[in-house]
Amino acid sequence: MTRTFAGHRAAHAALALAIAGVVAACGGTDTAAIHSGADRSGGNTTSSAGLPGGHIAAGEKQSQVKGAATGQSCIDCHGADGNAPLDPSYPKLGGQYHDYLAHTLQLYRSGDRDHALMSNQARDLTDQQIADLAAYFASRPSQLRNLRGVHDR
Repeated sequence: MTRTFAGHRAAHAALALAIAGVVAACGGTDTAAIHSGADRSGGNTTSSAGLPGGHIAAGEKQSQVKGAATGQSCIDCHGADGNAPLDPSYPKLGGQYHDYLAHTLQLYRSGDRDHALMSNQARDLTDQQIADLAAYFASRPSQLRNLRGVHDR
């Protein structure tokens, strides 16, 4: 099958349109992260990208500090290295993605994610403490599991 010059131009134009569509779809916008009023007034960020660098050793120490709101530390409920939860419905934190851990703590702190214990635990954490905790638990061995069906018993 032979193509004419016009056929080649049409094929190239179609390819260019397809590439332009893909680039436009991936481009997105430069919309700033949305912060709750409490976070903005406290000088905190709700984007893990805006956190300071985390320190594993500081996070390990922070994980053992008993929170004023609950009297519990991170490891009291999530276990040593974040891999032995007190309750089977509590997540294992060890080996979890740093960004996920940090963002989740930020959501609990701001009230955008609600949990009877975690919202109170995270409320007074600073950005640095969140970054340190995320660095520590992300550095631990992973024993992540699927929680599907835990509450179906």
